[in-house]
Order: sequence, then structure tokens, then C-alpha cells
Amino acid sequence: MGEEMNNVLYELEEDTQKGKFLTFSLGNEYYGIDIMYVTEIVGIQPITLIPELPNFIRGIINLRGKIIPVMDARIKFNKEPKEYNDRTCIIVIDVLELSIGIIVDAVSEVLPIRNEDIVPPPNLNTGGQKYIKSIGKCNDNVILILDCEKLLNESEMDELKSSNE
Repeated sequence: MGEEMNNVLYELEEDTQKGKFLTFSLGNEYYGIDIMYVTEIVGIQPITLIPELPNFIRGIINLRGKIIPVMDARIKFNKEPKEYNDRTCIIVIDVLELSIGIIVDAVSEVLPIRNEDIVPPPNLNTGGQKYIKSIGKCNDNVILILDCEKLLNESEMDELKSSNE
């Protein structure tokens, strides 16, 4: 009975998180991450550089004894680098058995976005932007919803896992 109750509670918790996205900004654009991937949000931390990683991987941070690689979303998304300030945050996500920190300009809020307000991104056949899973419409704003599992390609994931061991 105890295990059955835990399963019911877990499913209820999953249901309350369905359709909720942590939103953040990079300049004037808003992005969303499915809340189920997010483990925490922390302020900018001292970053230790690691040589020979992709340029958008800024290095690693020590978060309460856990080593976490951090990527700068601005650089990953081909935007101008920007000086970090007191609004700059690191969103820590768990994806494919790896914790990754994403440096963003500012975290906005957790928004519920209904399924009918989510549309697929336009297919522009550019070969890039595979990490944009969908586009959410909320009030008058457009929110680019990220596919956390495609933020890094397989070789980048392997590289981070091996540098993290």
C-alpha cells in the first residue's frame, strides 16, 4: 500500500507541473524551460574555466559540493556576450543524467501555458535551432520553449560527462 500511495503522489506532483515553464530573458526575447527539468536557480557564482570545452561552456561551478558545468545561453544562441550583473542567474537543470547550469540575463516567472497556446516553431530548414521545441503564446508575449535534451549535442554531452568525472 505504501508504494502504491507514493506512485499516486508522484503522479499528482507530475500533473501539477504539467504545462508549467520557467521563463527567462536574454535581451528582449523570452524563453521557457519545462519546469520538470529545473532543479534550482542560483545567482552568478565564481566559474572555474576548463580548457578545450566548446566556447559557450563557460566552465564549472561548485554548488554545495556538486560540480556543475555551466553554459552561457547568450553565446549558445549566437547573441552578443553581455557583462554579468546582479540579475544574471544560473538555472540548474537535470537532463539525461547530467546537471547543467544555464547562465541567463534574468529569470522571469513560472508560467502555465495551455496546450492550445503552444505551436511548433516555423520550419526554416536552417539546420540549427533544434533546441527550440515549440513556441508559447502568453498574453501578448512570445516564449521560445527549449528542448532541454537537445541543448547540447551528443558529443558535447559526452565531453561534459567526461570532464565532470
